[in-house]
Amino acid sequence: MLVAVDERSDGFGLSRGPVEPGEAPEGALVRELREELGVDAEAVERIPGEWPLRAPYVLRVWTARLPAGSAEPKPLQDHDELRWLTPAEIWDVDWLDQDVPAVREAVARLE
Repeated sequence: MLVAVDERSDGFGLSRGPVEPGEAPEGALVRELREELGVDAEAVERIPGEWPLRAPYVLRVWTARLPAGSAEPKPLQDHDELRWLTPAEIWDVDWLDQDVPAVREAVARLE
């Protein structure tokens, strides 16, 4: 799982961004990963559930795939650091409180 340190809070969290008007959620995922991490990813599957953020926003989690030969993700926008975590390392970082329920669900589905 790729996690990021949010520059506004210094906690680890999932990369995020809003769905723009007229944009499909899968398109928003691809756009946000390009803008924030500099990668062209493919949306694979949405993790069922929605987790509240500040109103009116909710967090929806997706799995994504980086095509072979893709550039390594970099913290271009909104993040200070990125880190790849194995399932055994997921709880070794200080998560943003609002992301913990979504991370639990994602980890359960990815195991």
